[in-house]
Amino acid sequence: MWVTANAKNFNQQDLMIIRDRLEKMEDDKFLLVQTASFKDPTTILLIAIFLGWERFWLDDVGLGILKILTCYGCGIWGLIDMFTAQNRARKYNYQQFLKMTSMM
Repeated sequence: MWVTANAKNFNQQDLMIIRDRLEKMEDDKFLLVQTASFKDPTTILLIAIFLGWERFWLDDVGLGILKILTCYGCGIWGLIDMFTAQNRARKYNYQQFLKMTSMM
């Protein structure tokens, strides 16, 4: 049920791995995963379109600063980021999930 509720936050190919990890997880550790919050790809897309600061939200501070200093790569970098923001948010969520479950 957790996978269904959070499927929009992850890439489709990652959902099988997530489901397998959740099935093997003990119940008390699963409660920690349930309380975790993941970045909403739609919100990240809106931040990329209107502000261009989505890299900071995805813990990519170095590239975020470089992006701003280069005026969004003369606009090209900002345009590319608008199209890739949702996929990067899903990858970020998957990495956070893997970190969380590997520590348990």
